[in-house]
Amino acid sequence: MELSTVKQNVPVKDLTFGQRLAADLKRNKELYLMVIPVIAFYIIFHYGPIYGAVIAFKTYAPAKGVLGSPWVGFKHFQDFFQSYYFWRLIRNTLTISVTSLVFGFPAPIILALMINELRSKYFSRTVQTITYMPHFVSMVVICGMIVQFTKDTGVVTTFLSFFGMAKETMLNDPNKFVPIYVTSGIWQEVGWGSIIYLAALTGIDQELYEAARIDGAGRWKQTLYITIPCLVPTIIILFILRMGSMLNVGFEKIILLYNPATYEKADVISSFVYRKGIQEFSWSFSAAVGLFNSVINFALVMTSNWISRKTSETSLF
Repeated sequence: MELSTVKQNVPVKDLTFGQRLAADLKRNKELYLMVIPVIAFYIIFHYGPIYGAVIAFKTYAPAKGVLGSPWVGFKHFQDFFQSYYFWRLIRNTLTISVTSLVFGFPAPIILALMINELRSKYFSRTVQTITYMPHFVSMVVICGMIVQFTKDTGVVTTFLSFFGMAKETMLNDPNKFVPIYVTSGIWQEVGWGSIIYLAALTGIDQELYEAARIDGAGRWKQTLYITIPCLVPTIIILFILRMGSMLNVGFEKIILLYNPATYEKADVISSFVYRKGIQEFSWSFSAAVGLFNSVINFALVMTSNWISRKTSETSLF
């Protein structure tokens, strides 16, 4: 069919944008109805609250409201940049984020490649089920397990004591907080994160593997020259998305695991915002810190996407 047409057989290219949109709405009205709840969710819970970010430039008082509160400009940002905690928070946040990226990002890729090499479907599904399970466990329960396992009498501490480590509560040692946080995060999310890579693996043309086998390539060379290159676009997209949350270390897990003894290594931007905003009622100051965090994350996404677009054919936009 040369061109799709609408009423009176007018070619689509001759229609205005409004006419094309109306025709598409009529033709795919069921799909648009299905997407309405999703759009409403993002408008109400993501775009709507952006209005409240203005309190970062004010001294917010609930009695005066957002518009009635006095304007102070960048005062809260300056106070944060000049505070004793600024560099500690940046250092801790980057340390946890970069460590999680270095060790946590490749983990689901490696797991997906290993599962893809399994010949037993039953064993493959068993491995997938076991590795998926921690993702569906409540964060409170996960952190409770971590606390119990790393106590001076916990199973992890007892096991490590056989290799010379002292039997003491690990979460009271600031130097052990980051390894515990990152290792437990990998255990919790590695199975769930491998799903998208396993889906990408199923889309690889099997004729490529047949051609490689004819040329004498073994399993390792097939993985190295076919599987991994075919996964690269998916890896790049997920890496760009991951960069957008580099400074968003989940405050729930931090708050449930840290204590005053480990603040020096465990306190991050999100936990600092929680303490300032919820516990100390410094709403404007915490809003300023949160807005600073969001701006840096946005810049990281844009930068990584620009680099990816310049160096490869894969990017978000």
